[in-house]
Amino acid sequence: MESLLLEALAERVLVYDGAMGTQIQNAGLSNDDFVLRPSPGYSAAVNAAAERVGGKLLDGCNELLVFTRPEVVERIHSAYFEAGSDLVETNTFGSTSIVLAEYGIEDLVYDTSLAAAQIARRAADQYSTSDKPRFVVGALGPGTKLVSLGQTTWTELERTYSESFRGLLQGGADALLLETLQDLLMVKAGIVAAERAMAETGRKVPVFVQVTMEQTGTMLLGSEIGAALNMIEAFPAVKAIGINCATGPVEMAPHVRFLGQNSTRPLAVQPNAGLPIMEGGQAVYKLSPEELAQHHDRFVDEHGVALAGGCCGTTPAHIRAVADAVGGRKHTGNAHWQRVRGLFPGFDFTLRTDVQAAALSLVGCSSLYGFQPYEQDKSFLIVGEKTNANGSKAFREMLAAENWEGLTELARELEGEGSHVLDVCTAYVGRDEVRDMTTLLSYYNRHITVPLMIDSTEAPVMEASLQSVAGKPIINSINFEDGEGRARRVLELCRTYGAGVVALTIDEGGMAKTVEKKVEVAERLLELTRSYGLPDHDVFLDCLTFTLGSGDEEFRESGIATIEAIREVRRRHPRVNTILGVSNVSFGLKPAARQVLNSVFLEYCREAGLTSAIVHFSKIKPENQINPEVWQIASDLVFDRRRYAAA
Repeated sequence: MESLLLEALAERVLVYDGAMGTQIQNAGLSNDDFVLRPSPGYSAAVNAAAERVGGKLLDGCNELLVFTRPEVVERIHSAYFEAGSDLVETNTFGSTSIVLAEYGIEDLVYDTSLAAAQIARRAADQYSTSDKPRFVVGALGPGTKLVSLGQTTWTELERTYSESFRGLLQGGADALLLETLQDLLMVKAGIVAAERAMAETGRKVPVFVQVTMEQTGTMLLGSEIGAALNMIEAFPAVKAIGINCATGPVEMAPHVRFLGQNSTRPLAVQPNAGLPIMEGGQAVYKLSPEELAQHHDRFVDEHGVALAGGCCGTTPAHIRAVADAVGGRKHTGNAHWQRVRGLFPGFDFTLRTDVQAAALSLVGCSSLYGFQPYEQDKSFLIVGEKTNANGSKAFREMLAAENWEGLTELARELEGEGSHVLDVCTAYVGRDEVRDMTTLLSYYNRHITVPLMIDSTEAPVMEASLQSVAGKPIINSINFEDGEGRARRVLELCRTYGAGVVALTIDEGGMAKTVEKKVEVAERLLELTRSYGLPDHDVFLDCLTFTLGSGDEEFRESGIATIEAIREVRRRHPRVNTILGVSNVSFGLKPAARQVLNSVFLEYCREAGLTSAIVHFSKIKPENQINPEVWQIASDLVFDRRRYAAA
């Protein structure tokens, strides 16, 4: 059914269902329906839970109805299919251990999801025809705890989402949906969990992701829609991206427009029936079916929305109006998707390839809060270097004292100086790097608005870090010093968690020194990154440099080699980013001389095509702020001009 669903999604508008909760409230249920009692028809796990909760009223646990009143749930699905829905969502919005624990049945995650999928499957099969197949979407909501706020952990989230998705897959779901999500780190955990569940069950289905944009214009934790889109599009498993809940279609319109202009995936939109109005102590939704249909007609026509439906307050009447207005309409996708297909006939929007790199609108990285383009107008991508135990005495001292607030303030200073990304490294002899990195990143994830570059030589540290930061970070780094084994492990992490990577021109023989060797290793690195599906723009090749302050004759021309290697790499691979730890060129010199040499060397590297640099940006000076004679001396050093050498 995966291919059938994707084929349908690529050709015509598919109609979702509407609200489940609204229909449950109107189903005439009694308190007895929310009491779990042992039954011969239940599994051993469900009966054990029934014995444990002892006839307690589990009021508000709508998921319980898949056991106590499955016919009511199936009737709701059928009502939406009769109204014209192509897809219905399973009654599993809160089917995670985090939510079910509030009712004492946290061990029923799998059983709840399995039963819910089977109920929806029965309804879908009953209404499916050869002309109009019906699909089941296994849907999970955000739960009641946010991982970025420390209310739960990545491990707990991934485990319970994976368990629930396993039940949904084995119950017959045709797709998996993460909906109403408010925290980008939770989105990432959910996608990773979906991939894991598919691997464990041997069933591969499309994954849909829908975030919730509040009336403030951002997600609940302050994430902009660009940050969400940039992160989600790093995952090939995600076949549709969209928004639902919180607001009505009017308030959603700017975000739908943004997605239409920038997403390479089909769009899904499920608004509430307008903003709720309190009447008699209850939230009432006033948007009529006809009004919802009119908005969807505009969304499909103007922005290429491919999945249209409803959320809170919407009913089968709303979905009937939507299905009559847009259901089955032929479409070519959103505006950006159309441009992609026009440029690249036969383009598969689900692949991370260099073709997609050329098509992407949002080329860059992101934090919990915002998107950061790699390409900077009249500048370069500035990677702040002071949040690094290897390069900052102040950082090391605060790390040793576990002064997390001070370390956060240091990062804020780098933001204020203009850094676009922060290079973060907590490797320090005698300390637990995993603990230090995850603790620090929990602060940075919440309080730092720019994306992060995770700097470590240890794969376990990288993985723990990737589970601690929202958005799309960059991993620093891979090389071939010990062969390809470690590089492959790191690239697998980049693929799993959606990250860019820094690749150093080092092979089994050590650091590449000549232009030819640097380019040779760069080519080998790119061959490997491409084999793992990373687009060229997410690779930052570091052609490396050696200090020019040692007086060592061997390294007199090392600056030239670095500059020319950058030039050649960019000529061959214009979409690849290049990066340098600039301060390495001046190691061993006094601070004043280092500042000048770093500034001069950076300028020449930029002229050769350098796109990003790890620097202390406030110490970099433009040429017009450095004495011309001093600039000339530093330039002579970089290019090994021996004008004053003895004849």
